[in-house]
Amino acid sequence: MPTPKDPVDTQKDTPPRETPSSADIKRWRQYLADERAEAAVYRELAQRREGEERDILLALAEAEGRHEAHWLRLLGDHAGMPKAASMRSRMLGFLARHFGSVFVLALAQRAESRSPYANDPSATRAMAADEQIHEEVVRGLATRGRNRLSGSFRAAVFGANDGLVSNLSLVMGMAATGVPTTVVLFSGIAGLLAGALSMGAGEYVSVRSQLELLRATRPTQVTLAAAPSLDIEHNELVLVYLARGMSREAAEHRAAERMGTFSCDCDPSLSLHPEAEEEGGNEHEAVGSAWGAALSSFCFFASGAIVPILPFIFSMGGFAALVAAGTLVGVALLGTGAVVGLLSGTSPLTRGLRQLAIGLGAAAATYALGLLFGTVVG
Repeated sequence: MPTPKDPVDTQKDTPPRETPSSADIKRWRQYLADERAEAAVYRELAQRREGEERDILLALAEAEGRHEAHWLRLLGDHAGMPKAASMRSRMLGFLARHFGSVFVLALAQRAESRSPYANDPSATRAMAADEQIHEEVVRGLATRGRNRLSGSFRAAVFGANDGLVSNLSLVMGMAATGVPTTVVLFSGIAGLLAGALSMGAGEYVSVRSQLELLRATRPTQVTLAAAPSLDIEHNELVLVYLARGMSREAAEHRAAERMGTFSCDCDPSLSLHPEAEEEGGNEHEAVGSAWGAALSSFCFFASGAIVPILPFIFSMGGFAALVAAGTLVGVALLGTGAVVGLLSGTSPLTRGLRQLAIGLGAAAATYALGLLFGTVVG
């Protein structure tokens, strides 16, 4: 791994500067601090990984070290004492040291996408290209983590959002009709239980059905058992591989190998890897377990649905209780939206505000319907 004083080829296209301005020195020192902080983040993450992911993260840290060397070379005697990294880089470092999760990689992905090197004449073209590639590398690592979370996490996030929005709407609608506070409270509790049970059961059926469909599409071992007895002149095993989408040439190669005519050591495009073919890939990893998804959906719907009724549980009533319920749900919706934004690599604020607008919009519509219903009935 190169040290900050190592000569680096990627610096050769940097325009020479005789006397850098104070603005240049300030900007370069900030770049230097951020490169050091980002390298530390990748090293921290690498300590929590093994195998290929660890090697990738260490390679990213090495690349940040090359960038650090560039700014040190430009600064020379102006480098001075180490400068504090930006708040974003320091937050990444804190999260990497204490959590090391997919959230850190998602944040790192956004950080790499905001690199200013492409528009800074002091940075080399190679450095700007590095940062673009780093974004894609980190995106790939983050995608692995997202896939591991996708089944139960999806049920958890959407369960919580459904609980927040549906029970707030229920409480708002009931309160708008003018019924007593106790009726609003018990309606909210009933909505919590009914919704959580319904979400859990529905998620179980959904994931279980998806797993069964995937299992039904996986190849069986029948080709291994029947192949030796097939008529080589009328080899219907070829039809099996044609039905799976292989080309005729690839199907004939695989059929010949299965029947023991020859050992096919050919191009992978002509012969699927046996394990991949017989096991059907990693589709199940992205789906998750049915019980895990159902439990997550039940618990998180309940945790979301209890928020709107908290003011009523603590004996609040009237319009004040509705304001408190709306405020609590709004904060929760901002939080869940921000989490989804982080994991998807988009703006947490934008996703949070979108969730807030949808949730409060649904509650306002239900409240208006409740007022209308209360007026008509009254």
